[in-house]
Amino acid sequence: MLPYSTVAELLAAGPAEAPAIRATEGRPSLSHAGLRSLAERTVTALNARGIGRGDRVAIVLPNGPEMASCFLAVACGATTAPLNPAYREDEFAFYMEDVKSRALIVAQGAATPARAAAAKLGIPVLELVPGEKAGDFTLEGGTAGTAALPGLAETDDVALVLHTSGTTARPKIVPLTHGNITASARHIGATLALSPEDCCLNIMPLFHIHGLIAAVLASLGAGGAVCCTPGFDALKFFRWLDEERPSWYTAVPTMHQAILARAERNAEIIARAPLRLLRSSSASLPGPVMQALEATFRAPLVESYGMTEASHQMASNPLAGPRKPGLVGLPAGPEIAIMDDDGAILPRGAIGEVVIRGPNVTKGYEANPEANAKAFINGWFRTGDQGVFDEDGYLRLTGRLKELINRGGEKVSPLEVDGVLSAHPAVAQALTFAIPHPKLGEEVGAAVVLREGMQLSERELRDFAAKHLADFKVPRKVVFVPEIPKGATGKLQRIGLAEKLGLSA
Repeated sequence: MLPYSTVAELLAAGPAEAPAIRATEGRPSLSHAGLRSLAERTVTALNARGIGRGDRVAIVLPNGPEMASCFLAVACGATTAPLNPAYREDEFAFYMEDVKSRALIVAQGAATPARAAAAKLGIPVLELVPGEKAGDFTLEGGTAGTAALPGLAETDDVALVLHTSGTTARPKIVPLTHGNITASARHIGATLALSPEDCCLNIMPLFHIHGLIAAVLASLGAGGAVCCTPGFDALKFFRWLDEERPSWYTAVPTMHQAILARAERNAEIIARAPLRLLRSSSASLPGPVMQALEATFRAPLVESYGMTEASHQMASNPLAGPRKPGLVGLPAGPEIAIMDDDGAILPRGAIGEVVIRGPNVTKGYEANPEANAKAFINGWFRTGDQGVFDEDGYLRLTGRLKELINRGGEKVSPLEVDGVLSAHPAVAQALTFAIPHPKLGEEVGAAVVLREGMQLSERELRDFAAKHLADFKVPRKVVFVPEIPKGATGKLQRIGLAEKLGLSA
């Protein structure tokens, strides 16, 4: 793995004529040399419009090759701020103003409320015009200017700003430097033994850290390719797998479960698919789902542990094994420790808060001293996750600290209950959550999606859970639903679920 520390250096490493950016619509691919040339032209074009290192550029593009290449090319000479294309005008206005965007990039002719938000804020709009090859583009529009800091970005320049997905509080800005994100790309490449022979089928949204770093940056940093889809579609996934013949893909658990549900009817495609590995991250994958995916695809499923503030990857199950279902593996990048409430590092086997430090970890939230005072302790970043190292040094997450259910003083880990409920043969998906209770404070509830054609009563599932869980952990209320509410990146929404399902006290 070459020692790159900026996105431009990372792109310089790829074999010139080999494909870098591919697309599912049958367009010719963009080579590594072509991508390098695109990045140079883009930095020059931005500099000519007065945008240089440290200036923020909001990017609102649909998933696809241009979104991937635009992120890479803009990052080489400015700071990228990718935004969810599904936002409303007021959301675009909030995020663009919050990060102090100097420009907005949208697809030529695209009708997006981001345009109106930019107009209100006086932010110039640049139109991305796709080229013939996948991911190739030119920028049109904007006004001429002189960049204060022209040229290629340096290691300590901010490459990417993202907002945390706060459930109640105002979202915090996470600035990630070139040093942060290229370190994470190296860590992922090493964990998965990525090489120029590899191609990742990207089904993750590209306004999210998982898709940007694991699928795009890690692939290109290893000299390989990324095949960009228009976004996750369980109905098209197997056709893409057959036509594009990727060596791996990375996804969140809800996507893996949707793929697994359609696997049986696509057995012939799976049999001829050259998948070397599958990767899961961004939420906990139930052990039975991991085992079913490995058996179905006859390839290792590597579960990794990631978060925005760590430029994605923190821990991972090793590719060569042993891979432990329900555990997120060994430290795979930053140092990881378990800490008590007073800031003391705990020994192996003790439960506490997961803390991290290393080259891929953000130096702090932007303009938020209060959040930084809470987040950093003795040089460690507090993840907000509770966990424990087993005897082999593998990390088991026991839940988000703010999601632990406090039932009359007894703490229940929703992840543990999810794992037990998911092991029932009739259960396709399960999500455990807190229901407000007048006497106990909180009670245990679960939302469950059944497998197609299967039947199960609430009583039967509770009896099954009681064989594996202490009585206070068994859900008192099980709601069978056709689908569990998900966020924009496919993550299941645990907090606030009781209210959504009408179960609030």
